[in-house]
Amino acid sequence: MGSSELLEILIQKSNQALAGGGEARMAKQHAAGKLCARERIDRLLDTGSFIEMDRFKTHRCVDFGMDAEKIPGDGVITGQGLINGRQVFVFAQDFTVFGGSLSLSHAEKICKVMDTAMKVGAPVIGLCDSGGARIQEGVMSLAGYADIFLRNVMASGVIPQITAIMGPSAGGAVYSPALTDWIFMVEKTGYMFITGPEVIKAVTRESVTKEDLGGAMAHNTVSGVAHFAEPDDAACLERIRELLSFLPRNNMEEAPRRPSSDDPERRDEALRDLVPADPNKPYDIRDLIRSNLDDGYFFEVQALYARNIVVGFGCLGGATVGIVANQPLAMAGCLDINASVKGARFVRFCDAFNIPLIVYEDVPGFLPGTHQEHGGIIKHGAKLIYAFCEATVPRITVITRKAYGGAYCVMNSRHIRGDLVLGFPTAEIAVMGAEGAVNIISREQIQGAADPEAERKRLVQEYRTKFANPYKAAELGYIDDVIDPADTRPHLIKALRMLSTKRDVNPPKKHGNIPL
Repeated sequence: MGSSELLEILIQKSNQALAGGGEARMAKQHAAGKLCARERIDRLLDTGSFIEMDRFKTHRCVDFGMDAEKIPGDGVITGQGLINGRQVFVFAQDFTVFGGSLSLSHAEKICKVMDTAMKVGAPVIGLCDSGGARIQEGVMSLAGYADIFLRNVMASGVIPQITAIMGPSAGGAVYSPALTDWIFMVEKTGYMFITGPEVIKAVTRESVTKEDLGGAMAHNTVSGVAHFAEPDDAACLERIRELLSFLPRNNMEEAPRRPSSDDPERRDEALRDLVPADPNKPYDIRDLIRSNLDDGYFFEVQALYARNIVVGFGCLGGATVGIVANQPLAMAGCLDINASVKGARFVRFCDAFNIPLIVYEDVPGFLPGTHQEHGGIIKHGAKLIYAFCEATVPRITVITRKAYGGAYCVMNSRHIRGDLVLGFPTAEIAVMGAEGAVNIISREQIQGAADPEAERKRLVQEYRTKFANPYKAAELGYIDDVIDPADTRPHLIKALRMLSTKRDVNPPKKHGNIPL
């Protein structure tokens, strides 16, 4: 056979692989508002940078007539390419081929990509659109899922792992996304659930739609499983590119720097009036965050879940930082179960990938109530404590107003290895608020007064004057400096420069036992 004939065979097989499940199924995919797998990869990666792996791999199943149905690639496209000039690895499940179902060969392709990404130290991005395990293969498909789970765990904290749910993801298929660092979901087309609506109705008689059960908004607002909800495939893929611009390729590298013309010495006098004089009046902590960051740009993460805590990425003086902030606009900034878990997960990611942490604190305490106590706020709140205590990256706290009780300790205080703690003149560091404190420690004095209400008000004001300020904590060295709010940005940038050579270690151990 001559070289031209051999080349013709290559072209024929390549075209077969590129055709996926055929034009009719691709048209159906488009009609459902979804891009096809190769279109997704093309939009995600820099133009012309994709290099495919295992293009011709097929399944090995011979039962149920499967030996007569073989399509090159077997329902998943894998390979590597560039995003903004930086290497990434990617796999995209192809719903037009066997419904994107996972066979052992399909899983082997994903595992190969993950193994290679680990060796070279580059992120892995999974674009999921699958009907689940390929039933015809039985336990072999289940083995394939388990092979992927193992690699997800081994890669955790070593390379960033990102999942986009762009179609169905059900049963065992949801656990690989759950083991990754970031989950994006496309509204109206992306679904995640262990058991679908039909099974739920058969077992529990409960009627629920796919959207309400496991759609993008359900997992972004109620369960907290997902981190981003995007309106369509194109927006989702662009958002992934944006996230990666803040992240290092692996845990041995520093996060990328983002050049900016924003003056590191820039002041913002409007911040002097940000915190209201009334301690019970809310304000948006994001106004402070954006003011401090380069070009006012804040990439918020999990914005729709546990809104009483704000997390996300930005840059200070060109350096990537992770932001953790109490949000007075939601539940007065109290820490509850969901906020604790959200914050802890973000802190641990930043620590794993060498991203310094900036903490903005205005927290009146942990949310009271039987629902919180019986839901395990003690255990879940401890996760946030654990995450901060364990973190060795540079950590800076700015106390804007309230820092009460155990929540003061939790939010990156000096006592849990916070490197620098700054306070606004409006900062209040105390066991509890003035009203509650006076009601406890001066109860008899108030009851014995000629005018109990007037005496209570006098004592509350006296307590505020004495304790509702940052200076007692500053005298003890628990706050490093009290600053003019207008100068917050310059202070943070100088602190980051000072801490850029920080070295800290934890005691030698196999691993800790985080309160799960």
